[in-house]
Amino acid sequence: MSDNSEGATPGRTLSWASLVVIYIVWGTTYLAIRVGVRDVPPLFFAGLRFIVAGALLYPFARRSRHTKPASADRSGSGVRGWIGAGVVGVLLLAGGNGGVTYAETRLPSGLSALFIATVPLWMTVFSRLLQHQAITWRKVVGLVTGLGGVAILLGNVAAKGHLLYIVVALGAAVCWGLGSVLSYQLATPDDTVLASAIEMLVGGIALLAVAGVTGEFGHVRWSAIAATSWISWVYLVLFGSILAFTAYQYALTHLPITTVSTYAFVNPVVALFAGAIFLGERITLRELAGAALVVASIIIIQTRGGRVRVPATSSSSEGDARS
Repeated sequence: MSDNSEGATPGRTLSWASLVVIYIVWGTTYLAIRVGVRDVPPLFFAGLRFIVAGALLYPFARRSRHTKPASADRSGSGVRGWIGAGVVGVLLLAGGNGGVTYAETRLPSGLSALFIATVPLWMTVFSRLLQHQAITWRKVVGLVTGLGGVAILLGNVAAKGHLLYIVVALGAAVCWGLGSVLSYQLATPDDTVLASAIEMLVGGIALLAVAGVTGEFGHVRWSAIAATSWISWVYLVLFGSILAFTAYQYALTHLPITTVSTYAFVNPVVALFAGAIFLGERITLRELAGAALVVASIIIIQTRGGRVRVPATSSSSEGDARS
């Protein structure tokens, strides 16, 4: 038993390092998206991002997979793996990220991120419905505190004529929460890199299909795309998609879902300050108060009995961890 606990230490370190990457990188992707959609139609922008990221990641994932021992767990491989990962990719990337990208054509980057702070609520609801997980009073208090912070941060956005974009952003949060929970339920490749690549490819194809149906292809003006939009797109492909999304998949399979869900509280705070620094988006006292409640909600969810709760990582395969 002691050997097993010692062997779990590197995995625990990598799990928490992955969560830190998600906190920082995904917090700044809202800024990059806001810059990118100034010159590029949103669904086309997002779809091209994930198609390219998935195409870059997939060959690497396949080569890495072939180097594993023949006895390695291959659950979720083949057609079933593609279907499972595809469903998750459509929910997370087409519905979740695509919705956020569309909403940011009108909403500030920091505010868009704040709507995604409702993800833990939907994750908790779907975990209860699909996995029959208990909802403790501590989770309820933490979620209510976090959402209270979001409510303060919303201000009078709806009164400014952006109700449709608020609804789209909240719908994106619902899709992301459902996709995250289903990633535990569906048969997907046991290799997180391969699963991420498939999800990006399928999600990107879905986004481009919708972009084509809605006529976005005809609105792309390649010569009018500024250098800043290209830089933001490259950042989203390399860091927001390949690095952070893979880290998210790894964290989901090695940390409790309530722990992973806290990124949705941290990201808006990072996005809020990134938008203020680089885009001149205002930070008011109301927003600072809301951000303080967001941080407080993380502390409530992550602590128990006065101590920070650090979940032990499983030494089992990812297929077991998803069950």
